Amino acid sequence: MRIAAASRNGVTLAGHIGKCARWIVYEVTESPLGEPLVTEVERIDLPKELIFHHYKDRQPHPLGNCKAVIGASAGDSFIGKMRKRGIEAVLTAESDPATAVADYARDRLLPPKPRPIGSLICKVHDLLSSDK
Repeated sequence: MRIAAASRNGVTLAGHIGKCARWIVYEVTESPLGEPLVTEVERIDLPKELIFHHYKDRQPHPLGNCKAVIGASAGDSFIGKMRKRGIEAVLTAESDPATAVADYARDRLLPPKPRPIGSLICKVHDLLSSDK
């Protein structure tokens, strides 16, 4: 399975992943012992029109074949839009992209950090947005 991790700097997971342009794509397979093997397969720098915050579903998306996207934070609207595309949006407090992907595959991913103010801002933005 392919999983994309949002990472603006290529080292740590990014927050507000709906606005993230840089992604690390991993292929996860199973070892003979049943453990996930995580292999980085590509790094993608999205042009503005393909950043999920701006994306209008008018063309195929480079991350469209991923089972999940992982990051530190995202709004409910983003999570819902990804679900409609058949992609699970997963949030975590884990900062290392490869570790987050491996933990996701093991079903042991750390829960995201609470972000009450950020969550409130996203909810207000979603209410005022004409792009639903």
